[in-house]
Amino acid sequence: MGILTIKRLVFLVLILALGAGYYIYQNGFNLDGKESAVAGREGGKGGAGKGGAGKGGAGKGGAGAAVPITAALVEQRSMPVKLDAIGNVEAFTSVAIKVRVDGQITEVNFKEGQEVKQGDILFKIDPGPYTAALKQAEGTAARDRATYERARQQDARNKELLEQKFISADGYAQFQTNAQTAEAVAAASQAAVDNARVQFEYTTIRSPITGYAGKILLQRGNIARAADPSPIANVNQVHPIYVTFAVPEQRLAEIRKRMGSALLAVEATPSDAIDGKRAVGKLVFIDNAVDLSTGTIKLKAQFENLDNALWPGQFAQVSMRLFDQADALVIPAKAVQTGPNGQFVFVVKEDSSVEVRPVTITRTDGDLSIVATGLKKDEQVVTQGQLRLASGTKVTISKS
Repeated sequence: MGILTIKRLVFLVLILALGAGYYIYQNGFNLDGKESAVAGREGGKGGAGKGGAGKGGAGKGGAGAAVPITAALVEQRSMPVKLDAIGNVEAFTSVAIKVRVDGQITEVNFKEGQEVKQGDILFKIDPGPYTAALKQAEGTAARDRATYERARQQDARNKELLEQKFISADGYAQFQTNAQTAEAVAAASQAAVDNARVQFEYTTIRSPITGYAGKILLQRGNIARAADPSPIANVNQVHPIYVTFAVPEQRLAEIRKRMGSALLAVEATPSDAIDGKRAVGKLVFIDNAVDLSTGTIKLKAQFENLDNALWPGQFAQVSMRLFDQADALVIPAKAVQTGPNGQFVFVVKEDSSVEVRPVTITRTDGDLSIVATGLKKDEQVVTQGQLRLASGTKVTISKS
């Protein structure tokens, strides 16, 4: 084969390749041989094809098929105005259990994490020394009462003798002094008995509240000392329970106003809540000063917590309801889009085309957005399918 023939073959292959490329460019085929959604040369500008939208939109030569979307009506209804914050769960009451007498711990009558009732025996300290001290004090008190009784009887007899002038006033005064002294000694002895009884009772340590016990910090067999500042256990009351949180100081005046007229409802959702279940409580405390470092005011809400959904030390999402906004315009939050000029929605018009409408969103409450401007009641906004839309695109509404 000559050189001239080879050149002709190469030239022919180039001609065929250029023709194939031009065909693909004009007809918009992808690598799989299927028709692509790329618009024509003129249809790619502004999303419209020759005489209409491109092949990927409404067709090359006219309106073409409508884009399927889902839509929702703009509703007008009452919506709550809330303050959201991150809160911390705190025990309603927390008690550090400490010993009040020295001695060896002989009994521990609860398990760590166990719920204990008020008055339940938690610990026992060896009562031996305190039992002996109590008996000794009771014996001394009995002796002093007997001495006082004898002195009182002598005082009574000598008082009669004084009245009959058988003894002098100075002689009687001595008996009277003896009786008064014996009475004082008997009273002091009784006080010693009471003190010894109290010390004996301190050898039995009871729970002062109903709650859940924490870690046992001093086990059976150890020597407990009253001078030791460390507790031997702690008990937290969780029925009811508190959640503390902070809000900007700018909302303080409104909160105080609302709290003075009615109880403010507070919802708390712990981080491990199942199915997002919320606990409902009420605001019970406003701190007496604004935190200068953060510009926030500390608040505290109380919850019954009968199901133990809230636990001391947890973080919780807090939402406090201030009041209800009447006649608020509400749309699904997923209908709101964000562009270079701010937020907007696609509004479905009567001719089944869509219009780009700028909107102002006041706030978002869960899956709903509250609209300040840009929409009217009963207008339809697109909730799914926005990526395929432009102003004027024809749509068909599907059931969501």
